[in-house]
Amino acid sequence: MTRHVLCAVDLTHETEAREIILRAAAQAEPTGATLSVMTVIPDYGSSWVGSFFKDGTLKGAAQAASDRLHKLVDETLPGHGKVQHIVEIGNVYERVLAGIETAQADLVVVGAHKPDFTERVMGPNAARIVRHAPVSVLVLRV
Repeated sequence: MTRHVLCAVDLTHETEAREIILRAAAQAEPTGATLSVMTVIPDYGSSWVGSFFKDGTLKGAAQAASDRLHKLVDETLPGHGKVQHIVEIGNVYERVLAGIETAQADLVVVGAHKPDFTERVMGPNAARIVRHAPVSVLVLRV
């Protein structure tokens, strides 16, 4: 029985994010599972790169992502009830894997772009999450 569903979305792909959120909610609903929706914003990657940004830029980006995530979930799941919103900074697949443990999720829902003739595998983040997740992962082609 599913108790906690963690849904990871990319806010730069809003249409796909809505599909993923809806599917995650559909997975959580029958068992009354908790739903967490997560997004990850990239870190600067090095202190040298970070030196080109003014102080507080990353914090501001995290707050903007949190505001956008709340709005997206509210618009996508009106009246759904309590949803946990998670914004992390760093490497996408590493933060999602850490989020699984933190949230104690037993199902993860992620998206992967539909491959075209030049790309025949899942995106690198989805593939790594599938490969390393300690729980079941539902990958949606979006």
